[in-house]
Amino acid sequence: MSTLARTAPPAWLPTTVLTFSALMWGLTWWPLKQFGAAGLSGPLISLASYGVVGLIGLPFLLRERKAWQRQIPLLLLLALFGGWANASFVRALMTGDVVRVMLLFYLAPVWSVIGGRLFLNETVTRRRMLAVILSILGAFLVIGGTAAFDAPLSIADFLAISAGLAFAANNLVSRAAQAIPMISKTVVVFIGCGIVSGLMVWQQNAVQPVWSPTLVTALLAFGFGWLALGTFTTQYGVTHIETGRAGIILIIELLAAVISAVIIGGEKLLPREFIGGALIASAAFIEATDNSVKPATEKENP
Repeated sequence: MSTLARTAPPAWLPTTVLTFSALMWGLTWWPLKQFGAAGLSGPLISLASYGVVGLIGLPFLLRERKAWQRQIPLLLLLALFGGWANASFVRALMTGDVVRVMLLFYLAPVWSVIGGRLFLNETVTRRRMLAVILSILGAFLVIGGTAAFDAPLSIADFLAISAGLAFAANNLVSRAAQAIPMISKTVVVFIGCGIVSGLMVWQQNAVQPVWSPTLVTALLAFGFGWLALGTFTTQYGVTHIETGRAGIILIIELLAAVISAVIIGGEKLLPREFIGGALIASAAFIEATDNSVKPATEKENP
């Protein structure tokens, strides 16, 4: 029996944790919009929250170096993919429409199929191809249908799509990096996000807001409370749950974001966006419930 099997948590725990995480991320747009109203740009928010948490968490990362030193390449990939996913996601939500950003971010079936084929040697079945087609069609409707060809996609659109791709890659790496402790996985994502956000702030040359004690306190609470907890629970969930099952649970994030943005944020969901979102959610469900394809490692170790 492997070490992972001996220390496996009860089946209900990762599911509950990942569900909680999905709800948190689905509602993240609300505090971000509040910070935006206070004069903060997306990169400044992620730098001041993710970056500070990552800096303070650095001693914990170094303390666990004996556990992850044989998987340094995977640790660096977690920093890269997790950092870009979070930094670009925050910036997209701050500059774009919440519903549109979430739907484009959630093109999970496309990235899941590509990643599974390239890195897990999975077969692209007809079922999985259907999920890809539905996702692409849904995204096409979300960005405006044929009208999308009249004007280029916005920066927020590109950021949302790239954030979803990086998030899918982060989940894939996180599941492969079983030797890296959860605290190290969480901290390195925050460090990566801080670095990426710092580069974005430098590139933007954004105007600095008035850093009042109230604003600083709110940012620290957001970083150490909301973001740290959300990142830790996500890493925990995707590490201990099969990719397909995790995909089903993470659909909750999309639903929570869209519903809350319409009810609380007052955003409107156009008919084509509703249809596109339904196609993307259906594709995610089809992909997540596809049990016909197993990674090569699972075939070799039943």
